[in-house]
Amino acid sequence: MRVGVLTGGGDCPGLNAVIRAIVRKGVQEYDYDFIGFRDGWRGALEGETVPLSIPAVRGILPRGGTIIGSSRTNPLNAEQGVRRVRETLAKYEVDALVTIGGEDTLGVAATLSDTHGVPCVGVPKTIDNDLSATDYTFGFDTAVNIATEAIDRLHTTAESHMRVLVVEVMGRHAGWIALHSGLAGGANVILIPEQRFDIDQVCAWVTSRFRASYAPIVVVAEGAAPARGEMVLKDGSHDSFGHVRLSGVGEWLAKEIESRTGKEARTTVLGHVQRGGTPSAFDRWLATRFGLHAIEAVRDGDFGKMVALRGTDIVRVPIAEATSRLKTVDPALYAEVGVFFG
Repeated sequence: MRVGVLTGGGDCPGLNAVIRAIVRKGVQEYDYDFIGFRDGWRGALEGETVPLSIPAVRGILPRGGTIIGSSRTNPLNAEQGVRRVRETLAKYEVDALVTIGGEDTLGVAATLSDTHGVPCVGVPKTIDNDLSATDYTFGFDTAVNIATEAIDRLHTTAESHMRVLVVEVMGRHAGWIALHSGLAGGANVILIPEQRFDIDQVCAWVTSRFRASYAPIVVVAEGAAPARGEMVLKDGSHDSFGHVRLSGVGEWLAKEIESRTGKEARTTVLGHVQRGGTPSAFDRWLATRFGLHAIEAVRDGDFGKMVALRGTDIVRVPIAEATSRLKTVDPALYAEVGVFFG
């Protein structure tokens, strides 16, 4: 059997650990042959491949990014996209395809598998942790650790100058990174997309912090929006899946806080630093287990499924179920951390 592997969407720490686990187990236990498609669905569309073998995956466990590249290419929007993907798989005699990605990459896999009969197995990847069928996605823990370390460092410079520091983190329409890193980093305000914020309340929390002779840290998710007004965007451009490109709310928030409170405010946008670097121990562990179970699903012919973490068990769920809705922060969970605001 020849198995294709691709990594789509934004890169994240742990992708190489999945690839390594798939290839190691597939070659050693099942004598499978592996081929990687370069840059996600673009490689499947254009037939650009790279061989994957045990020597090829040696030493990649601690490496961030992905050795086979990634992109936000959407084959369903490309001319004759489904036909071209099927022809590529036939050309390279690929019997099954392991797709490693988030909502968009796996959404394509669900359509190809359920509608067009392409044998796909999914692996959940996103720093946003917003796939509803799994307790955690790999990449999330590393992103939270990076954001937490940044917040820890910003506390000292904020207090040295007694200024407000606004930290903008990723997460699109889910506030998991903001919530976890903000709580772990001792932020005084955490703003998430699931709960529109009142700028007057934010300023009141900031003022309260200064009255206690401390400089406030405000953590805001890139998709957070004020109660009165629209989501703040740098520009109105969209990617190939139709998603608007986020970022800009941190800078807007800092200007509002400064003008309303009279306190100096600065912004730090963590951006792609959250996606980069070596994966955490947890993400290496989770990604490796996902890879091992994904190749088992291929062996069993259990296509149209995604491997998922439930408690401490790895289970299989329909890819379509995993991508049907986003996993967002429960209001009750957000309310728990409110005691630390201000």
